[in-house]
Amino acid sequence: MAILASPMKGFYNMSKKKILTVIGARPQIIKAAALSRAIRTHYASAIEEVLVHTGQHYDENMSAVFFEELGIPLPNYNLAVGSGTHGYMTAAMLSGIEDILFKEQPSAVVIYGDTNSTIAAALAAVKIHIPVVHIEAGLRSFNKAMPEEINRISADHMSTLLFVPTKAGIRNLTNEGFQLEQHLPASIDAPNVYHCGDIMYDNSLYYAKLSNEKSTIIEQLGLHPNAFILCTVHRDSNTDDPKALQDILEALQDLITQTNLEVILPIHPRTKNKIETLLTADFQQKMAGQKKLRMIAPAGFLDMIALEQNAKIIITDSGGVQKEAYFFAKPCVILRDQTEWIEVVAAGAAILTGANKEKIIRAATHLIGQKIHTDPAIFGDGKAAAFICEKIISDL
Repeated sequence: MAILASPMKGFYNMSKKKILTVIGARPQIIKAAALSRAIRTHYASAIEEVLVHTGQHYDENMSAVFFEELGIPLPNYNLAVGSGTHGYMTAAMLSGIEDILFKEQPSAVVIYGDTNSTIAAALAAVKIHIPVVHIEAGLRSFNKAMPEEINRISADHMSTLLFVPTKAGIRNLTNEGFQLEQHLPASIDAPNVYHCGDIMYDNSLYYAKLSNEKSTIIEQLGLHPNAFILCTVHRDSNTDDPKALQDILEALQDLITQTNLEVILPIHPRTKNKIETLLTADFQQKMAGQKKLRMIAPAGFLDMIALEQNAKIIITDSGGVQKEAYFFAKPCVILRDQTEWIEVVAAGAAILTGANKEKIIRAATHLIGQKIHTDPAIFGDGKAAAFICEKIISDL
């Protein structure tokens, strides 16, 4: 693991730290598992974690099941905000989180990534002078039309501790004026920036073995290893634009014809709703007639890992699935015009296509026969969660 700023020795605030971890979307629930596991197994005497679930993803299959199968303790608080406009969701979360902060008086608020839950928690904390710890700091798509880009930039500039998964993230923060010198204690005016590796790599190592032992989805679906295409679609830019959504689905159908491979599409509830409301009845009927396009219920994380490990190729607009594809040496077509994970594209393991039908088909056809060589060191050594815990203890 590359650490760009060495810790100062001998200074530790030995009082137990209470952290308030805020999660709301499925990927954040998964990321939080690694930190919760590290606290539970190695740092319980030094860190107390209070878990707040905003309810940004409120579907049973997209939330509660993940707590159970990943061994994450149930949240201490659930705001049950649900879906809505960005303004509505962020305001409701901001108000709810602020109430909890006044009650719990934590030493710090821990946030992940770039969702509405992330920005709401950062705002609530920083305005009442509670330090913010941002995991997955420094990532940039350089497209401010994406709500996630606004969230991640703003969250970084409100943070006291920034844990960066990649060297590119460190460069981004340096370009924005962040300094790499360390301060004890750290503060919002003198934040500490660390290149710690990717917490999702921790999880992939831990859960891949568990998935092999427990998941039966490959057998349940009658699939064969390296004989199907795995696809996930959930981003607004792809689901809310009828042309984009139809182009992606048409590309999948053409790939079925060209490759004779099945497509497994765990269907996000929101995506299912958009297909039913935005696309014509004739097109939906055509989809229903394509027996090798199999839309299944959202997969649990262990099942998703099994699908990723056994797929021939992965087509996705998910940031997390992009990385997992790389971890498991699977070629990946990214249904976006930009990605925060530029290392995966630079390595030749993935191609950006957006929702362009021709580009999707061309990229998949090119990648499907490629052998992907991965360098896990890009994302750390699988011990990011322990590193983060150590710095929360020493730096705050």
